[in-house]
Amino acid sequence: MKKKKTVAGLLAVGLLTSVPWTMGFAEGPKWTNVNVYEEQDGSKFNSENYDFVKFSQIGSKLKAIEKQSNRIKVEVRGTSADGNPLYVVTIADPGSHGKFGKIQALRKQMFKNPGKAQDWIAGNPDFKVPVMINGSIHGTEFAGTDAILQLIERFATQNDQETKNILENNILIFNVVQNPDGRVDATRFNGQGIDLNRDFITQSQSETRETVELIKEWNPMVFLDTHGYVKNYAPNRQGLIEPCTPPHNPNYEYDLYNKWAYMQAEAMEANIMKEKDKFTDSTLYKNMQGVYIPQRNDKDGWDDYPPIFTPMYAMYHGAYGHTLETPTNDWNGVRWMYNAIIGALNFATENKQAMITDQIEMFKRGINFDHPFHKDGFFPKAYILPVDEKDPTITHKAVNHLLNNDIEVVQAPKSFVVDGKSYPKGTFIVKMDQAKAGLANTMLWDGEDITNDIGAMYDISAWSLPELWGFEAIPTQTFVDVTTNKVNKISEQGSVSGKGPFLIPNSSVQAVNLVNTLLQQGVSIKRDSKGNFYTDAAANIISAAVKESGLQIESTAKVPADAAPLSSLKVAILKDGGISKVQSHSGTKLSLKRLGFQVTELTPVEVAENGLNGFDVFVYSGSSSLITVITSASSKEFGLQDPAQVAKLKANINSFVAQGGKYIAVGSSASQATKTLGLTDDTINVGGSDSNGIVKVDYEGTGLTGGYGQNDIGFVYRPTWYTNTGNDKVVARYANSDDFFQAGHWKNNKNAKGQAVMVKEQDKDVTLIGLEAGFRDHTDYLFRLLSNAIFEK
Repeated sequence: MKKKKTVAGLLAVGLLTSVPWTMGFAEGPKWTNVNVYEEQDGSKFNSENYDFVKFSQIGSKLKAIEKQSNRIKVEVRGTSADGNPLYVVTIADPGSHGKFGKIQALRKQMFKNPGKAQDWIAGNPDFKVPVMINGSIHGTEFAGTDAILQLIERFATQNDQETKNILENNILIFNVVQNPDGRVDATRFNGQGIDLNRDFITQSQSETRETVELIKEWNPMVFLDTHGYVKNYAPNRQGLIEPCTPPHNPNYEYDLYNKWAYMQAEAMEANIMKEKDKFTDSTLYKNMQGVYIPQRNDKDGWDDYPPIFTPMYAMYHGAYGHTLETPTNDWNGVRWMYNAIIGALNFATENKQAMITDQIEMFKRGINFDHPFHKDGFFPKAYILPVDEKDPTITHKAVNHLLNNDIEVVQAPKSFVVDGKSYPKGTFIVKMDQAKAGLANTMLWDGEDITNDIGAMYDISAWSLPELWGFEAIPTQTFVDVTTNKVNKISEQGSVSGKGPFLIPNSSVQAVNLVNTLLQQGVSIKRDSKGNFYTDAAANIISAAVKESGLQIESTAKVPADAAPLSSLKVAILKDGGISKVQSHSGTKLSLKRLGFQVTELTPVEVAENGLNGFDVFVYSGSSSLITVITSASSKEFGLQDPAQVAKLKANINSFVAQGGKYIAVGSSASQATKTLGLTDDTINVGGSDSNGIVKVDYEGTGLTGGYGQNDIGFVYRPTWYTNTGNDKVVARYANSDDFFQAGHWKNNKNAKGQAVMVKEQDKDVTLIGLEAGFRDHTDYLFRLLSNAIFEK
């Protein structure tokens, strides 16, 4: 790590003089898990570091500012994965405090009577608009939160004309540190190893859900997400400010967004350039001629297609969303971010009336089912969500997720017919004449194949929740005119009926979780060749767990003769500490835990030095580099350090398999590593690194693929297929049809048509899964491929 510069705090001096940076915790919010002696001084994953503000200092700093000002409100709005507080600061002129509820209620009128709201805006020019600024969602990108702290102090305490003008027109909501765990540990991820800026379609993490709640509460007009570090993308254009390049997600009312977002980006650039002479000791900044704005300066590569990123998600709530990427990891980078945000605030202040009128227009289009820049038929009139009576958990999860995202859902109290098809009472309906129709559709549509539309993609290109979570969402172009009841929240409770034996179908994540819960309680469970589960236990023994599961469990006539007893298994997963800025095993780990397995992370060094004794299953779902020598500082704590350790790791894994241990590889890199380990002689074929999407798969339907069938669904990310499989049992193939690739971006995908995508070695318990069965909580429907592989004898 570089030595701290003596001038590193110069930028802070002018803005942060009134309150000392003292160690300690906020007087109000309390927590016990942040040990200041364990906080990292810098990130091993950054080539440069500076004396950024430590997380343990932030609580006391905010509390001290709050004592000085009647403009500021400091709250703790939940906790992170590791239990750290999530600070939210709201700043407005004193006259607005106490009226936040009224202001929020007024904004809610935008969803009920947008025309009336627009009229009110026209007649009340002194209204205030909320602007939300999100701090350092990636823990190693420290500059965002440091800039936010300076902005908080300025707007809480200063009285210059620019400050007063901004506060007269805006309410500022600061999500101060969206990823406290990452800031404490100086890693990109939260405590669960999840990249929070990939989590906004599934919202698997508490930090993401807190941000979603803030967005819903305020429906900010502008949303700024602070990141780093981008420099030299174009000559002398330092840092990055969106809007993006194509492809743009077609579920946006993009004409209304881009009308203001592009000009706002240039306003941020102008303010940075206006303050150019104040950057210290940096040729990079002195020679700066502007900022890199992807829409202006690039063709593709920065896109707002997937709704997984924070500002892209906020855009569905009407916000003019921007990702701001500061150029450097130092106080100059903090100044760049600070100046960009001031530029955005001044622009929003000058144009608030026209900007909010167009924001309301987005909701108006939804309510009126009027989408002038979309082809007729792109938006269905409604989605119909039938419910499986025996296992309603998948649909109930989906409905609650929609509700949690401000999407209106209704339920039919009686049976009804649409498009000639009858639906039973209890069926859910998402009518698309609603304010946030774009968000509803991006969550529920099947997606599209954009392979030929764009040269390259950044991250995922398909995410259909019905397909990847496994529930039905049937689109109709017919207005569904039936009696319905508004749904607020689904509270489910399972039940047991009959005297046993009881059948637990292999139907959902909750079903497998129930099985693992019962196994851990000592209940005897058997599994048949189709993957279904059975128990002879008395109803009162399993009742509590079944109620918690939400499933309706009934007696069955008999247990199939091929049903084999199960035991509670100890599962190890190889830990990726952050190679290539991802903890690529974390999604699979999350999937296994949701399935109810007891999972232990083991670093490559731990496997090399201690072996796998005591474990029944070893899962590899990470970079192939994990079984090679890694000497970089960022990987030293978990990576193999010399050839001797590599040899020991290989020997221990092979010994584990030779002694009957179960080995499962998930994805392309893990499959390639399996070849290197000598556990397969298959040829591992891999598609492009930016290729991903939803595919048709033909599953065998028993054993390893129990619960799946022909013409079923899979998901790929860096697609993989296997050839030279003579020593394997092939249990799943990509469908042998030209349309096997359903949605996403995958060049030359025809090479994989009909090829093996899931195999098991004949002479050892080694399973290769080319699909991404446990991808970031996206692939709920595929999680059971993992449990099948674990349980299969």
